Amino acid sequence: MKIYSVHDKEFTPYGHVVTGLDTAELLDALARTPLPETGTGYCPEEEELQELPVTVQVSEHLYGGMPVQMGWCNGRNTKLNCLEYHRDSEFNLGTEDFILLLARQEEIENGMLDTGKVKAFRVPAGVLVEVYATTLHYAPCHTDPAKGFRVLVALPAGTNTAKPDIRPLTEEDKLLRACNKWLLAHPDSAEAADGAYVGLTGENIDIADLL
Repeated sequence: MKIYSVHDKEFTPYGHVVTGLDTAELLDALARTPLPETGTGYCPEEEELQELPVTVQVSEHLYGGMPVQMGWCNGRNTKLNCLEYHRDSEFNLGTEDFILLLARQEEIENGMLDTGKVKAFRVPAGVLVEVYATTLHYAPCHTDPAKGFRVLVALPAGTNTAKPDIRPLTEEDKLLRACNKWLLAHPDSAEAADGAYVGLTGENIDIADLL
């Protein structure tokens, strides 16, 4: 598997690099969020991030005035495990370089996606990226296990919180894992063991040997 940069043209169908926002205070606050020794941790909304002046800019300029939540995904990881998507774009920013494993929603066929379609993209530290709503993604991967990653996860308010209690009506409903979160799990993942919809076929990608 080749690891592309988000500055490469190959990233264009998946997202784009955002410029114009001053993210210095955001990076400082992100650096103070906890870093697990092993595995990953996720917080949908972090109070210190939420109260920063730049959060108003994220709401107004990146989401057109929609309410947003500023959270994080931190830790150490090299595996795919799952892919998810939302109805809205997600914005990511890291204190260290990190790697995103991505696919496209239209590559799902009959509720399944072949992991051979997944591409890897390196995001340099301090670079803000938009990951489009139609881009499948999941936990970032580190580039250096000693440093791990601390990555901003900016999304519309309420995303990734409790799953609504619904009676399934559509084919997509079986993928719904949380509020505004549709997920396909690899059969070898902990999420699959926990009851998540198994929708990934092929290898559970591990980029450890590529780092």
